[in-house]
Amino acid sequence: MQIRSAVASDADAVHRLLSANGWAHRIAGLEHLGQLISASQQAVIALADDGEIIGFARAISDGMSNGYLSMVVVAEPFRRQGIGQALVQHVLGSETDITWVLRAGRSGAAEFFAKLGFSPSSVAMERPRGQRLRIEV
Repeated sequence: MQIRSAVASDADAVHRLLSANGWAHRIAGLEHLGQLISASQQAVIALADDGEIIGFARAISDGMSNGYLSMVVVAEPFRRQGIGQALVQHVLGSETDITWVLRAGRSGAAEFFAKLGFSPSSVAMERPRGQRLRIEV
């Protein structure tokens, strides 16, 4: 297995990986996915020995204080082999001054990320995609 930076030309294979593993709702199409990859400070893929893309992760960070880990995905047949952990490690690196946040709503995600040192937060809030900012006067 090899991990390398994802590039826009990987979008088709990454799109297939995401779609096959329940993430199609997070991407509007190939062009959108290519833009997500290009806009991410870190976007990496895991490649099987035959070159097949079997994992993907991306992150957004200011590089100093805050970061958001997004879309850690490993193809079903390759799970529980350390690939997800390797993707997260590659994206986050060894920097300890950054507070990383993520959403762990999928089955098994909380347990997976807890093993990597993440813990639930009592201070995080979110405004879901598609909702406008509510302005009260």
